[in-house]
Amino acid sequence: MLSAIEYRRFQQVRWTAYALLVLSYMLVYFHRMAPGVVAADLMRAFHTSGAELGSLAAMYYYVYTAMQIPSGILADTLGPRISVTVGAVVAGVGSILFGLAPDLAAASTGRFLVGLGVSVVFVGLMRSNTVWFSERRYGLVSGLTLLLGNLGSILAAGPLAALLLWFSWRNVFVAAGLLSLLLAVLTYAFVRNRPEDAGFPSVRAMAGEAEHAMSERHWRHELKAVLGDRKVWPGFWVNFGVTGSLFAFAGLWGVPLMRDLFGLTRGEASLYTTAALAGFAVGTFFMGWLSDRLHRRRPVILGAGLLSCASWLGLILLPWGPGWSGLLLYAVLGLSAGGMVVTYAAAKEWAPPANAGMAIALVNTGLFLGAAIMQPLFGWVADLSWDGTLLEGVRVYNWAGYRNGLAVSAGFAFIAVLGGWRLNETHCRNQTLK
Repeated sequence: MLSAIEYRRFQQVRWTAYALLVLSYMLVYFHRMAPGVVAADLMRAFHTSGAELGSLAAMYYYVYTAMQIPSGILADTLGPRISVTVGAVVAGVGSILFGLAPDLAAASTGRFLVGLGVSVVFVGLMRSNTVWFSERRYGLVSGLTLLLGNLGSILAAGPLAALLLWFSWRNVFVAAGLLSLLLAVLTYAFVRNRPEDAGFPSVRAMAGEAEHAMSERHWRHELKAVLGDRKVWPGFWVNFGVTGSLFAFAGLWGVPLMRDLFGLTRGEASLYTTAALAGFAVGTFFMGWLSDRLHRRRPVILGAGLLSCASWLGLILLPWGPGWSGLLLYAVLGLSAGGMVVTYAAAKEWAPPANAGMAIALVNTGLFLGAAIMQPLFGWVADLSWDGTLLEGVRVYNWAGYRNGLAVSAGFAFIAVLGGWRLNETHCRNQTLK
C-alpha cells in the first residue's frame, strides 16, 4: 500500500500524463472535423469538385486507417510516451504545411502528415489507460476520454466558424501545428508508459491483485493471434458503420447540407454539426458508464447501431428543417455513435492484456476505414445529381444528391447493426484470464 503522500504523488503523475495525452487527442478531433467548417474555403482556394474535396479531407482517414495496426504495435512495444511524442511532431509539421499550402497537392501532403501523426494518439492514450486505471473503471474512463476528446471536435464546429470571422483558415491551421509541437515537448517530459516507470507499483498491485503475465513472444505472433480472433472483429464493423458514417458527415458534409438546402450561413450551419458532436461526446460518456453499470457490452453496442439507423432514416424521411427538429436529429445521430466507446472495452476483454493495444487498434481501424470510404463516396453521389449551380465558385448541391448520400450512410449504419448482433458478451471481464 502507498502512504497518503505517495498516493497523492501517484494521482498527480497519473492525471498529468492523462491530461497531456487528452490534449493531444483533442487536436486529433479538431483536425478530423475542421474541414467541414472550412469546406467552402478549401473549394475556393484549390478549385475542387465535391469528390476532390472529399478526397482531400479523407486523406487524413486513408493514412489513419493504414496506421491503426502499426499504432497498436507501437503502443504495446515502445509505449505511449515515445509514440505520441513523435506523432505530435509529425502532425504539427503537417498542420503548418496544410495552412501554408499553395495548391491541392501541397494541401494533400499536409493533410497526409497530419493523419500520420495523429494516428498514434488515440491507441496510445487508450493503452495508457489500461495500465494507469483499474479494469473495473475502464468503460467509464474510456467514456471520459471520448467526452474530453470530443471537445476538440466541438471547437472545430461553431467556435471555429466564429474564429474564422477574425482569422483566415490558414492561420488557424498554422497555430494548431505550433500547439501540437508544444504538446510533443510536454509529453516527452511528463508522460510515463506505466506506473512502474515513475517509481510506483502497478495499479493491480495496489489493489492486491495478481499481475498480468507479460508476453514472451514476438509482436508478430501476438498480432497474428489478435487478427485471427473472430470475437474481436465485430467491434471493427460497428465502428466502420456507425462512427465512420458520422465522422464523414459531421467532418465534411453536414455544414454544406444545411447551407445548400436551407440557405444557412456557415456559422449558422455549424451549430448543427456542433449539436451532432456534442451528442457524440455525451453519448460516449453515458454509454461507457451504462455499460460498466450493467456489466454488459453487447446490448449497449447493438442499441447504438439501431439508433444510428433510425437517425439516418429520419434525416431522409421526416419533414425536418432548421430549428429544433434539425438540431434534434443531428444530436441523436451523434448520440448513437457514442456506443463506439464500448467496442474498445469489449475488444480488450477478448484479447490477452499484453495485446490490448493491438486489439483496440484493430477495432479503431474500422472507424477510419468507414470514414475514408464515406467522405468521397458522399461527394461522388452528390456530384451525380449536381445541376451545375455555383455560388462564388463553390458547388451547390440539391436535395437529390444529399438524399443519396444520407441513404448510403444509413446502409453503413446497418452494417454496424449486423456487427453488434455478432458481438459476444464479456460481462466486463477479460475472457482470457478465466
